This record gives sequence, C-alpha cells and structure tokens, in this order.
Amino acid sequence: MARRDLSRGRPLPARAVRRGRALALTGIVLLAFSLRSAVASLSPLVGRIGADFALSATAIGLIAAIPPACFAVFGILTPRLERRVELERATLFALILITAGLVARGLATGAPALLAATIVVFAGVGAGNVLLPPLVKKHFPHRIGPVTTVYLCAMAASTFLPPLVAVRVADAAGWRVSIGLWAVFSVAALLPWIRLTARTPRTPVGTAGATGAVGTVCPVRAVGGGTDIGWRLWRLPLAWALTTGFAVSAVLAYTSFAWMPQLLVDLSGVTPATAGAILSVFAVMSLPTSLVVPLVAARLGAAGIRAMFGMSVLLGLTALGGLAFLPEVAPWLWVALLGLATLLFPLTLVLLGVRTRFHETTTALSGFVQSVGYGIASVFAFGVGSLHAVTGGWSVPLVVLALLVLAVLPAGIVASRPETVEDAWQRRHGPWT
Repeated sequence: MARRDLSRGRPLPARAVRRGRALALTGIVLLAFSLRSAVASLSPLVGRIGADFALSATAIGLIAAIPPACFAVFGILTPRLERRVELERATLFALILITAGLVARGLATGAPALLAATIVVFAGVGAGNVLLPPLVKKHFPHRIGPVTTVYLCAMAASTFLPPLVAVRVADAAGWRVSIGLWAVFSVAALLPWIRLTARTPRTPVGTAGATGAVGTVCPVRAVGGGTDIGWRLWRLPLAWALTTGFAVSAVLAYTSFAWMPQLLVDLSGVTPATAGAILSVFAVMSLPTSLVVPLVAARLGAAGIRAMFGMSVLLGLTALGGLAFLPEVAPWLWVALLGLATLLFPLTLVLLGVRTRFHETTTALSGFVQSVGYGIASVFAFGVGSLHAVTGGWSVPLVVLALLVLAVLPAGIVASRPETVEDAWQRRHGPWT
C-alpha cells in the first residue's frame, strides 16, 4: 500500500519516508538513553548532595522507592494519555517531564525540593518506558527485533556511563552541574519528536485511520470507538504471561540492587567493596542480553521462545542455588548467571510488539505489563528485606525468589503461542473491534 500524506492526499516520496524513519530511530535511541541516564545519575552523588543540605535516611529511602512506584503508576496512566494526544505527543510530554525534573533536581535547595524533582523525573521515565515498545511497533513494524536491540543497547550504555563520570564532573563543576547535564540528552531527544509531531495530524479519539509519523495509515485508532482497551488485558492469559516474565526480571533486578551486596557480605564473606564490584557484574550482563535476545526472539518460533523462557529459569535457579549452597565458591559466577536470567526483560519488550497487531494495543499492553510488573517488583524488593529481618538469614528469601522464577515456565508456554492479543481476545470473547 502506498504511503500517503493524508493532509494533501498525495503519496509521500520515498525520501520523505526514509527521513521520517531516520527521525524516529534517532528519537527512540535518545529517548532510551534519557530514561536510564535519569535513573543512574543521582545515586553516585548522594554524599555530595548531603554535604550541601541534610538528607535523612528516610529521604534517601524515598528516593530509592520512587522509581518502581512511578513506573507502576504511569504504566496505568500513559495509555490513557496516548489515546487522548497520540503517541508522538505523549512522547514529547514524557521528555518534557524528564527535562524539567533533571533541571529542577540540579537546582534543588533542600530534601523536599529534591524529592519533588525526582518524582517529576521518574514520572517522565515511567511514561517513556511504556511508550518505547509502541513507538517501535508503529515506526518499525517489520524491524522490531533490530530496533529493540538498538534502544536496549542505548539503555545499557546510559546505565553504565553516569556512575563513571558523575563524581568526576562533580569534582570539576559541582554536583548540580553533574546532575543537570543529563538534561542535554533529553533536550536533544525532544527535537526529532517535535518534528515528527508536526508531521502527524491530530486524529479525534475513537476514529479510524490515524496517520503514522510519515503519513502511513494505521488500521485502527482506537478499539470500540475510543473505549479503554486496558480492561480487556486483565482477562487474557497472554497478557498475564508477558507480565509474569517482565515481573520476574524486574524482581531479580530490584532485589539484587537492593540486597545483593549485603547477602554477599553475609554468605560469601567478601568485603563490602568486593560485594559492590560483584554487583556491577550483574549490571554488565544486561549488555549481551540486550544485544542478542531481541534479534533472536523476533526470528524464533514458538519452540525457540519457550526455550528462552526455560533458559532464564535454568540460569535463575542455578544462580540462586549457588548463592544458597555454595556462596563462597564462586560468587562472581552466581551473580553473573542471575544477571543473565534477566534476559526476560528484553524478551518481554520484543514480545510486546510481536504479540500485538496495532501500536495502540502495544501501548495498552506495555502499560499493563509494566505497571503490574513494577508493582510486583517494588513489593518483593521490600519483602525480601523483611523476610531477611524476620528469619535472620537468607535461606527463606532465596527460596521465595526460586519459587517466583519457577512461575516463568507456564508463562513461557502461553507467551510462546504464535498469536496476538487481538487474536487471543477474538478466540475467547469475540471480535476485537
């Protein structure tokens, strides 16, 4: 089907189509970079900030709890925003929040202002997390795997870079500059989305035939004349299977970053400095999984996707068993294997696009999966610490995590079925539209 400029009724030239795709790819990569740099740029500077104004343990704890809470809340709200203003405009809104929050964080004069600015930052990050998969689905429907790989690598790079340079920049120019400079990337990310928004005509909610960023006609603007489709996902095993995979990955990540150093000190007998270094191995494992998993998952059939879910379970159980029974033998290996088990994160992000027909459905599914998944992660991050405090050891928390990992097996069976959310709904409940 020829691509058309709906405002003039003429086919778009191939050069305009390529330019639109280049803008979209640039915007997606810069958005992905901004999401993680906003997360990783604060924690290395908490000590420096505390030298300027008091940061109580409660304030630091709240700063740590804000990300998953915002991710869960804005996982619910973002699909509603996208239906009202469309995808590109919702992306602009998320980037404006991130930029404003980063600048405000650098200008904060006390703990309340820092907390407020951090909430604004992570509100934008939470919205951006949800919007990335549908942006890929809309602008690159036949390149979901490669484009997901590109933006996940940008995320990985922006996770490692801020901790490496934050203290050095703070030494040279102060902690305010060190925090605020990351707004440069979110401002840069605004530019392609401003251009793409200008090229995307507004479509009233509930109408069919919305245009893409380069003038393509989308099959459906909204399901059922603008009704909220999110409620349908609660009734679909496929949606819950993807949520399970995402939630387990998020739980492993958040519990590891919160409690792994203390666990290693207690069980492996390493020093706190060594425990921190070992934890960095967990983070590094996101790079190979980000490179490989999206490319492979987009090409695999049902058996291959089931195998990847099963591999995650095997890696996770091996790592947790090693930490429980042989913690002093090879703590680096167990933590590395646990990091590889989070291959569920890129795998789920790819499947959000593969298991939907339209980017509107991808937005709703992304919001559902991430809001529930991050909500579960925040509960487990708190619960693991509580179990450790109550039992006085790490055996019970490790058993609970192992049982959670086992839940991935049935989820993998459901998620690997070669059908979309729309197909699953039609098979169970009747027509999607």
